[in-house]
Amino acid sequence: MKKLIAIINVIAWAGFWAFGYIAITSDDLTNSQLVIAALLAFAGLVTGIAAYVKLARVTEANGYAKRSNQLDAVARDRAQQEWGK
Repeated sequence: MKKLIAIINVIAWAGFWAFGYIAITSDDLTNSQLVIAALLAFAGLVTGIAAYVKLARVTEANGYAKRSNQLDAVARDRAQQEWGK
């Protein structure tokens, strides 16, 4: 599953950069072609970000990456109760 997410991540970012470059630099596109290229670039961006976040969570859960420095629910509630004191 991790390899599939990584492959999707690479393909999505490649699509983002390729179609984004086409949308920005091409002078001879019609309006509909420009909109399609921009939409494909946006789809690559969203998919790339989602795949990256999913991959980061999977690697944290499996121990390949260091866990983020977030508080657990009890510590967070205690800190919020002491906020205004």
